Amino acid sequence: MAKPDAIGGESVLLQEPSLYTIKAVFILDNDGHRLLAKYYDDTFPSMKEQMAFEKNVFNKTSRTDSEIAFFGGMTIVYKSSIDLFLYVVGSSHENELMLMSVLTCLFESLNHVLRKNVEKRWLLENMDGAFLVLDEIVDGGVILESDPQQVIQKVNFRADDSGLTEQSVAQVLQSAKEQIKWSLLK
Repeated sequence: MAKPDAIGGESVLLQEPSLYTIKAVFILDNDGHRLLAKYYDDTFPSMKEQMAFEKNVFNKTSRTDSEIAFFGGMTIVYKSSIDLFLYVVGSSHENELMLMSVLTCLFESLNHVLRKNVEKRWLLENMDGAFLVLDEIVDGGVILESDPQQVIQKVNFRADDSGLTEQSVAQVLQSAKEQIKWSLLK
């Protein structure tokens, strides 16, 4: 927990370092409705509390041009794109630049996965890819990656890997058919 320290006669609380820096990541449409959301701690334990938080954040941020907000003891960085709002939430003591690097990585990775169409329709059609991107960037509130090229490479590898598995099964079945056919012809 925090340790009291004295600087110039004043008591200052120092925060213990933690890898758990992200409280939530969510994407809302231009009406404030949830499209994708992941919460990484129990600050908002129920769906009702999460939705209320998202609505409040959207109401505070949807009509401003800034990229950062402080709301409810949390630091929120956000970005809008056509008809989407992307949010990354950290605690009040988190470094805004670190949160912004996660947001930028998320946006640029989605931009690649959605073929430069970061908008609601394309996101909904490629939700599995969006979750893969998010899972490569943040896991359990810990930032895993902030380089979009690395995320794209990992997501493409996972997508290619599943395709290879299906192809391998088809090849195995074909090979088995061939072997059975040759054994019956002998």
